[in-house]
Amino acid sequence: MAIDVEDATKALGELDFHHPFTPYDVQDQFMRAVYNVLEAGDGQVGILESPTGTGKSLSLICSSLTWLRNHKASQYEASMKLTDDAKDEPDWVIQQLLRRKREELVQRWEEREKRLEAARQKEKALEERGRKRRRMEDAAAPEDDSEWMLDDWEDRQETSSGLSKEALETLTRIGLGNSLQKQQDEDILEEEVKIYYTSRTHSQLSQFITELRRPNFPSSLPNAPLDRKEPVKLLPLSSRQKLCINPAVARLGSVQAINDRCAELQQPKSGKKCPFVPKDDILTQTHEFRDNALATLPDIEDLHQLGKSLGVCPYYASRTALGGAEIITLPYPLLLQKSAREALGVKLEGNVVIIDEAHNIMDAVSNVHAAELRLSDLRRGRAMLGVYVKRFGKKLKGPNRANVARLGRVIEGLTEWMEGALQLKDQGIVDANDLTRPKGIDQINLFELVQYIQESKLAYKIEGYASHVENEQNRTPPKSSSPVLHTLVSFLVALTNLSFEGRIFYQKISGAEPDIQLSYLLLSPTHAFASVASSARAVILAGGTMSPFQDYKDHLFPTLPGSKVTTLSCGHVIPPENLCVWTLASSRPDAPFEFSFQRRRDREMITQLGLAILNICTITPDGVVVFFPSYGYLDEVVEAWQQHKGTDKSLWSRLEARKALFRESKAGSSDNVLQEYTSAILGEQGKGALLLSVVGGKMSEGINFSDRLGRCVVVVGLPYPNIASPDWKARMEYIELTTTARLIKEGASQAEATASGKQSARDYYENACMRAVNQSIGRAIRHRGDYAAIVLLDRRYASQRIRSKLPGWIQGGLVQDSQERGLGGLMGALGSFFRGKARD
Repeated sequence: MAIDVEDATKALGELDFHHPFTPYDVQDQFMRAVYNVLEAGDGQVGILESPTGTGKSLSLICSSLTWLRNHKASQYEASMKLTDDAKDEPDWVIQQLLRRKREELVQRWEEREKRLEAARQKEKALEERGRKRRRMEDAAAPEDDSEWMLDDWEDRQETSSGLSKEALETLTRIGLGNSLQKQQDEDILEEEVKIYYTSRTHSQLSQFITELRRPNFPSSLPNAPLDRKEPVKLLPLSSRQKLCINPAVARLGSVQAINDRCAELQQPKSGKKCPFVPKDDILTQTHEFRDNALATLPDIEDLHQLGKSLGVCPYYASRTALGGAEIITLPYPLLLQKSAREALGVKLEGNVVIIDEAHNIMDAVSNVHAAELRLSDLRRGRAMLGVYVKRFGKKLKGPNRANVARLGRVIEGLTEWMEGALQLKDQGIVDANDLTRPKGIDQINLFELVQYIQESKLAYKIEGYASHVENEQNRTPPKSSSPVLHTLVSFLVALTNLSFEGRIFYQKISGAEPDIQLSYLLLSPTHAFASVASSARAVILAGGTMSPFQDYKDHLFPTLPGSKVTTLSCGHVIPPENLCVWTLASSRPDAPFEFSFQRRRDREMITQLGLAILNICTITPDGVVVFFPSYGYLDEVVEAWQQHKGTDKSLWSRLEARKALFRESKAGSSDNVLQEYTSAILGEQGKGALLLSVVGGKMSEGINFSDRLGRCVVVVGLPYPNIASPDWKARMEYIELTTTARLIKEGASQAEATASGKQSARDYYENACMRAVNQSIGRAIRHRGDYAAIVLLDRRYASQRIRSKLPGWIQGGLVQDSQERGLGGLMGALGSFFRGKARD
């Protein structure tokens, strides 16, 4: 059975997690749950919810690193034991052998710590007097256009590691060997078990590293004195785009172009080799980079500056620190893509994976494997290919000539299909066979073509030359977030990997010129996440709002027995009197609030909604945030509120009299709106502000409405996704079919399996809605001293099924019979709540 959190808490007794502060009870409970999942190992999974403001990141750090140090100490102790052959020796020989093994371990440990301490002191001295940075010159511009000419394809050397030949040679030179083997330097004490920590953005990873600097942990040496500290060895990993220090490469902007140009500059015949790639004559700098990285708890910006100061590429030099790192941070895409892990040398087998902000991990898996392609991209790609062939066509031979022609056929065929699709309805699903029929694309081996484009850097060369020509002609190339041919290649990769879990959709794009977009969508993250789930010693999914939990079990770990999954929903650190949760089911007995798709346009209900919010604004001090199901519905409601009835003031005007009004828009900047909203509340006017926002919009995640900014959060309706959209239809159908097939295989009858399949699809749909609601609710309470009221404005929130999918701390603060007490009851509760807080 799964780890029982309460039993495990008792079993751990007075375990010291080395928390820099006195932990709250909920923090202690959370840390013990993490520790037990890691200790159990063997593929254990923890799905843990700890509300924002409860010190989740610090709790993850203290629990995981305490476990790691204890585990290492026990492993060191185990390594001191003698083999069976040695046990037959006399006692004095055994004692001598044991003492020698312990001395060797301690000596290696102390040598490493002294070396890292020296690096820390040197770094500190450099910071005090100002680091001298190596002066770097931009790579000279090419004298001719040979830079964009394809190399002879017959001369290529294929590799099976997913890395270019040049990258492998670079890694071999710095001691990492083929396929990123272990560091062989004698002065590296290899960490056998590592913690891989991932989060959604580099900003969140930087915040994690800041928290990592707070606690101190004991030595991993067994029986070491308690006062002997051992600084944590951290390595942040990132892409070339974040770490490249060659100005001529970094200024290319896009990840794909930077990767391709980096590989180009490592080729033996390149006349402009990158001067910063680690090589034999700068191994001293490479090792200095490694020691500084492991000694100083750097973030990505620190690694970038360290590489610049030493004149060595931080992207490649960081690999030398992998062996000695205890904890490695990396953003979602670098963990979730197997090819990215292989390129970075990340090995999950036997190691720990911690995924923070994991409420969106299923979407993140899908996004990593998603691909989009527009007709306008194809047209521009066709023009760029034409420019390239006009200049180099006669020089292309053999495989180069054939593959460039195949690429042209693919572009022509996809363009033909998409131009024809402009006559179809606005959106729909595309059959891959129909998509690849024009121009005989289905007769081309797309897998081989993609491999050729990637290894030959064809997309980079075509786009680079086209940009060169446009610059010479003083033409401004169209702006694109990603080079168009690289976008095409990403879509072709998805097309070659098309499986039962994926679908291709089309959607027309409105604008001055008719356009259409193809999108590849992964319907389920199960297969894509399997390489993570099946490899790691243990996986922790942690977030502020993980409820409801079932989807993670069903779609990330579907084959994992329940005995290996631990779930925990922590309470909040705030006292109970700091939270008031209310379900407003109606404003009057004959007018229930139900903002379903069928009823939400009822004008009388929209009016009653406005009156309810006006009343809430009358009672609530400072900031009120209202979340609507969609931008479209927010626009409809605002339009209705702004209409006058005779000489009466509009609802909008009445709201403006109570609070300064602000509104999130789909196209506008959230930063400006948030800044103005904050100023209105914290300024001298005193009446506060009302912010109308959208569930799943810019304000519903990552933005804190703490203290005065969010004294009341209102959620209007249940924001179910559009079930009529092609992508949600496909998702629901997939879940229903796969669940039915699995249950029949397990012995269920056809009728039982079909009914369960339909229910699973409905649950997935509803859970997606409730995760979005929970994210919006979580914007309000951000620390122990904060307080807020939360109003769930729809009669459907009275359902026990819906309430059970709210976070535990919200359920605990919910007034159980509030749905029966109407608007008057809510006003009384809010008045009492805020009067009590004013007295405090």
